[in-house]
Amino acid sequence: VINGFSNGYYLGTLSEPYPVSWFWDVRFIVGILVFVAGAYINFSSDNILLALRKPGEKDYKIPYGGLFKYVSCPNLFGEILEWFGFAIMCWNLPALAFAVWTATNLIPRALSHHRWYLANFDNYPVSRKAVIPGIF
Repeated sequence: VINGFSNGYYLGTLSEPYPVSWFWDVRFIVGILVFVAGAYINFSSDNILLALRKPGEKDYKIPYGGLFKYVSCPNLFGEILEWFGFAIMCWNLPALAFAVWTATNLIPRALSHHRWYLANFDNYPVSRKAVIPGIF
């Protein structure tokens, strides 16, 4: 709701319409590429998580495949990428604010999931980071 209102109000009321040439601006191109990459990572990671349990199963399992090789929560990494891509693509303060808001909410969640995996699985890959491959 907050994202829809703030970005919708800004884009629909406060800002000038983007010119057609904006579609060829490097910020738009980079932003849409980052957004699409994030959406793909998010979607494919969610599918890996959904496939972990068959109907009726209750056991927890370690996810493998895709970016799970590098991080515990690639779905959250993908969502963060999506919103930063959107912010780059739109190049406005409300979009950036929502991207930062998203990251500040999802990074602690990813850290919590990462700690849970480490505490509950003796064989959990210790080289995995929480949310940002190779960094965090």
